[in-house]
Formats: sequence, C-alpha cells, structure tokens
Amino acid sequence: MYMNVYFSHGKESGPWGSKIKRLADIAKQHGCHVDSIDYSDILDPDLRVERLLGILSHAEEDFVLVGSSMGGYVSLVASEQVNAKGVFLLAPALFIEGYQQQTYQPQGLVEVVHGWSDDIIPVTNSIRFAKEMDCSLHLISGDHRLNTSIEVVERLFSQFIVSILGDKTL
Repeated sequence: MYMNVYFSHGKESGPWGSKIKRLADIAKQHGCHVDSIDYSDILDPDLRVERLLGILSHAEEDFVLVGSSMGGYVSLVASEQVNAKGVFLLAPALFIEGYQQQTYQPQGLVEVVHGWSDDIIPVTNSIRFAKEMDCSLHLISGDHRLNTSIEVVERLFSQFIVSILGDKTL
C-alpha cells in the first residue's frame, strides 16, 4: 500500500521542526511518503484547515494526517471532510475558545498522545475528546512539546502506522 503522511505543525513551530523530522523518518522507514505543510504565514486555525483541505483535494493515494497542538486541531477538523485512513494527534488544541469548531467527528483511526505536564493545552481536553470519540489516548510523561519523551512518541507513531498499513509495510 502506498501511503502519504501529511504533518501539520503547531502555532509557533515550523513545518520541519525536530519532532516532525523524527516522525517523518519513521513514516519513511515504513515506506510512506511524507509532506509537512507550512502554515507559518497563517495564524488562524480555520484558515489553516482550508489550506490543508486544498492540498488534500489533489491527493490520489491513501493518507494519514498527523498534527501537533494547533496542527492537531487542523488535522482533526480536515479529517471530517476527507477520506483519511487515520489521524495521529500530539497535544491537540481541542475545545479552545475562539476556535470555530468545538465538536468533532473524525474519519478513520484516531490516536491521541498528550503529556501529563502540558501547561499550554490542558490534558483534560484530550481526555474529554478521547472519551467522546472512544479512541486511543496515550498520556505520557512530558510537557506540551513532548521532546523529553520523543522516543515514546516515536514508538506510538510507528505502531499507529503499522496498524494502518497492516502487513503491507514495504
């Protein structure tokens, strides 16, 4: 199975930050093609969703969406309008005042990773989302950036990719 992985970065990071680079390497190891969308010129999360949807409208292969913080919101909201095989969310900015969408109905497999010590996005937001969606939630040691637990994040992401690809990994 040929699959693309589209990464969406957070509000104050860039398209090829250290976390995305490490996860992109894992996706490549599983035979996936990767792209990280640059939203650095857009502060509004819902305009970022429009950019991602524009890119996905040209996607011909299966794909998954990966989003961190605001990028988690962007990936999740976009997933409702496209046929994503899955959505992998890292400390997603969900249920945030001022964001247009406050309820979510994602398509495909959804997994959430959130650090217990996150002081930017309350961990209770991810707990609420996971409970409402009945999806996997991984609460791990770490803050919002999850850099101190990046090896755990890598392992969880690898398992997520394998679960979508099944035995079709390259």
